[in-house]
Amino acid sequence: MKGMTIQQAAFCCGGALSGAGDASRELGRMVIDSRQVQHGDLFVAFKGEHVDGHDYIDAAFSRGAACCLAQHRPEGEARALILCDDVQRAMARIAAAYRESLTIPVVGVTGSVGKTTAKEMIASVLSQRLKLLKTEGNLNNQIGVPMMVSRIEREHEAAVLELGISGFGEMRELGEVARPTVAVYTVIGHAHLEFLHDLDGVLRAKTELLEEMPEEATVIVNGDDEKLNDLCCRQRKISFGFGAHNDWRAEKLHQLPNGYSACELVGGGRRIAVEIPAFGRHMVYAALAAAAVGVAFGLRDEEIHEGIAAYEIVGRRGAVTETGNLTLIDDCYNSNPDSCRSAIDSLLTLPGRHVCILGDMLELGEEERALHFALGAYAASRGVELLLCSGELAAETARGGQGIHYVNREALIEALPQLLRRGDAVLVKASRGMAFEKISEALKTLELKG
Repeated sequence: MKGMTIQQAAFCCGGALSGAGDASRELGRMVIDSRQVQHGDLFVAFKGEHVDGHDYIDAAFSRGAACCLAQHRPEGEARALILCDDVQRAMARIAAAYRESLTIPVVGVTGSVGKTTAKEMIASVLSQRLKLLKTEGNLNNQIGVPMMVSRIEREHEAAVLELGISGFGEMRELGEVARPTVAVYTVIGHAHLEFLHDLDGVLRAKTELLEEMPEEATVIVNGDDEKLNDLCCRQRKISFGFGAHNDWRAEKLHQLPNGYSACELVGGGRRIAVEIPAFGRHMVYAALAAAAVGVAFGLRDEEIHEGIAAYEIVGRRGAVTETGNLTLIDDCYNSNPDSCRSAIDSLLTLPGRHVCILGDMLELGEEERALHFALGAYAASRGVELLLCSGELAAETARGGQGIHYVNREALIEALPQLLRRGDAVLVKASRGMAFEKISEALKTLELKG
């Protein structure tokens, strides 16, 4: 954290600095895993469900930590600590003060679906011209965002930060830390309804971010989303999508032989032909968002074209694999009704018999069973020919779509050789907690008869 000393960090978070150490020493990153500490870092002794960071303060110092942020001093520890009542809140205050000292633009990416995909696509575009920091892994929450802000270095010219929440008030806190100059909203959908209740609640929670952004900031939204299209804000608003009313829209969309997409991105009198190296209609939305951000940053058409072409799939987000027996769409990183319907729509663009293997979608609140039933009905209405499900809630999906339900994942895997055929196109999708990646791995080695 350039210019942020131990003493300044203590002042910013209201902590008490004590112990042996040079208080004028400049700090590096904030880190909560002692194994990742580098020379000069500030180790945060965060107490989680299973691990207490206070037990690793000595290990952090041994790896070169300049100071540790903690709620109490371990017995016998004499080195420099910043003591506070709440380390998570202290992290946020330190990161917010550091962000205030920076002049670089920050893109904040949020929404119920597709945050990571949009973040990666935007970063791929902006990195064609700028030295960029982007959110790593799942560091998108109240702990991760301060950590990412602390990693902004002198050479960075911009940052793209993913902002994820599950409850009210959290986005306001992330906004205080990240202070985006550009906000990107992907979709307002059925995610975290256990805490946010309904779509209006999701919108209200997500748009807390706008209160922390300056009036001269830019807000880029999916204009095909009804809630976002109707959004009024004091900042400049730019919309993207397939609808003709959007500022940026996709035209001449067609599928390439490898299942990827090509189209023209049209807006502001510009027309940019792109090939998107990923599967699914939702990837076109990510490309549109990236183009809108690129234009806001002053990038040329060819830079936007090259940035989209350079995009790389992250994890199990819609990766397409030709196994030699079937086409596998491995999309089991996460799932909610909106992303699942989009994945089903994309599946139907592929040749072959269309098969869905679906599991539980978590954190959907009181309507979870009705939402699972509706998803099954949607799959059936769209012409999915075989629906296989596993999970307590997914039993409703099977019931809604006249599919087959299995008591567990292992039973489903065992049944696959008798149910699937050569040439099938198979979508695998569920919330992360269902571990459906094991089904995807089984499909990759499955031998099928014609």
